[in-house]
Amino acid sequence: MPSTPTFSVEFFPPKDMAGEARLWASLDALVPFNPDFVSVTYGAGGSTRDRTIRITSEITKRTGLKTVAHLTCVGSTEEELRETLSNYRNAGITSVLALRGDPEGGPASKWQTTEGGFDHADQLVTLARELGFEVGVAAFPDKHPASRDLNQDVLVLLEKERRGASFATTQFFFGIEKYLDLRERLQIGNSKLPIIAGILPITNVKQLERMALLSGTPIPQDISARISVVEATPELVRAEGVAIASELAQDLISSGAPGLHFYTMNSADSTIEIVKRVGLR
Repeated sequence: MPSTPTFSVEFFPPKDMAGEARLWASLDALVPFNPDFVSVTYGAGGSTRDRTIRITSEITKRTGLKTVAHLTCVGSTEEELRETLSNYRNAGITSVLALRGDPEGGPASKWQTTEGGFDHADQLVTLARELGFEVGVAAFPDKHPASRDLNQDVLVLLEKERRGASFATTQFFFGIEKYLDLRERLQIGNSKLPIIAGILPITNVKQLERMALLSGTPIPQDISARISVVEATPELVRAEGVAIASELAQDLISSGAPGLHFYTMNSADSTIEIVKRVGLR
C-alpha cells in the first residue's frame, strides 16, 4: 500500500478585515488536522506582496504550522526580491514557492519585463537557493497557460530541479491521467522531484468557471455534468464538489502521489471533510 501522502493547504491574502477574520477562522479550524504546510499566494501582478509577507509571517507565529510563501518575478527587481526573501527569513520562513507569476491582467496577458528583474522562475529558484531557502516550484498537468507544449514544460521543470528546487506543487486539475502523464514524463527525464497534486474542492459554480479560465485548466465533461445537475442549490454544489475531490484524492493516494495540496479559497469546511473522508488525518 502507498504511504499516506502529505497534506497541505493554500490561502490567498484577504482584501479587508472581514476577509482576514474568515482566513483566521479557517486556519483555526485546520490546525487540529496538522497540515504539513500552509502556502500563501501573491495576487496578479504581485499586487498583494506586502499583505502576503504580513499574513505569512503571522501564520507562522500564531499557529506554529510550517508556511511556504509564494514569491514571483512580477514587478520586482532582483534587489527587491532579495529584500522580500530577507523579510521572510526574519519572520522564520524557510521555504518559498518560486513562480514567474501572472502579469497584472492575468496569465493570458503579455509578459512585461521589470528592468533589473527576472523573466523566468528558474532564475528565482537560483536566487532563493543561494540565500538558503528550501524551494518549491509549480507544475501544470494541463500545460502552463502560456505553453503549447507539455514536453517543453517538462524541460523547464527539469531545469528548475537542476537549479535546486526540491518539490513541485501542481495547478489544480480534475483528471488523474493528466497527473500520471506528467509524472511519467518527468521520470523519463530522470527527475526525482516530488510532484504534490493540487486539488480544488468545488464550492461555487461561478468561482469554478473563473478559476478554470484564469488557470487554463479544462473542466472535464463528466465533472461539468455532475455539477450542472445541482448548480441551482449551493449546498448540493458543495456536497458534489467534496465527492468529486474525494474521488480524485483517493485515486491519487492509490497511485502513490507524495502529497495532496488543497486550494481552499480561504474556507476550511470542504477540505476538512475530504481529508477525513480519504483518511489523510
